[in-house]
Amino acid sequence: MPQSTAEAPLIALEGVGKWYGAYHALKDINLTVRKGEKIVLCGPSGSGKSTLIRCINHLEEIQQGSITVEGTRLTGATRTIDAVRREVGMVFQSFNLFPHMTIMENCVLAPMRVKGLQKPQAEEIARKYLDRVRILDQADKYPAQLSGGQQQRAAIARALCMEPKAMLFDEPTSALDPEMVKEVLDTMIGLARDGMTMICVTHEMGFARQVADRVVFMASAQIVEEGPPEEFFRNPQHQRTRAFLGEILAHH
Repeated sequence: MPQSTAEAPLIALEGVGKWYGAYHALKDINLTVRKGEKIVLCGPSGSGKSTLIRCINHLEEIQQGSITVEGTRLTGATRTIDAVRREVGMVFQSFNLFPHMTIMENCVLAPMRVKGLQKPQAEEIARKYLDRVRILDQADKYPAQLSGGQQQRAAIARALCMEPKAMLFDEPTSALDPEMVKEVLDTMIGLARDGMTMICVTHEMGFARQVADRVVFMASAQIVEEGPPEEFFRNPQHQRTRAFLGEILAHH
C-alpha cells in the first residue's frame, strides 16, 4: 500500500450508489473527509443520510463506486470490514448497549474481543473514556438504570474505547428527551475540540454552526450542496436547501 500523504483523505466515497431492490437509496455520492474534519450531514427524512454513514462501516453494502477508509478500500471481505470497523466508531440513534451487561462490561467487550486487550488494560481505557463523557460514576450500573442521555454518553464512551480514527454519529440525540440533548451534544463538542474526525447526521443546526467544518445537505439520495456552516446557513445556493433550512429553523 502506498504511504499515505498528509493530504490523503481519511475517508473517501467515490461514485457510491446503493439500491434496495428497485429503490435507489444513494446516487453517485462523492465525499472526502480529511483527518480531524467535522462533517454534519443534514437533509429531509429519507434523503439517504443514515444509509450513507452506515455504508462507511459496511453496515450496509454498496452496489456501485468505492469507499476507502485510511487507505483500505472497503470490499465485502471480512478482513477489510473488520479493519475499517476497528478505525471507525459508530453511535446510533438508539443506544444499542447490551442490557445484561454493566456499562463497564459494555465498554471492555470490543477492545478485549477485537483487539485482544487484557481485562485490566481494557478497563483502564474504559475508565478514561467514561470519565471523558462524565459518567465514570455509572460504570457498574446496567443501561436500564441510566437516563437516556447517560446511556447515549455510555455508547459514545464504548465507541471511543476502540480508540477509532473517526466517529460516525447517526442522529445521536433524536431519541432523547429535550433536556438530555445538550449533555450529549456537549460531549460531542468536546470530542470535536479534541480533534476527532467526525461525521454526524443531525438536525441540531446549532451544533452544526458551532462544530462543523462543512455542512453537507442531502435530498433525494444525492448530495445537493455542501459548504462551511457560515456560508451554508447565510447563503444557501440551492432551492431545496433553502426550503429545508426555512422549515428546520422555523421549528427551533
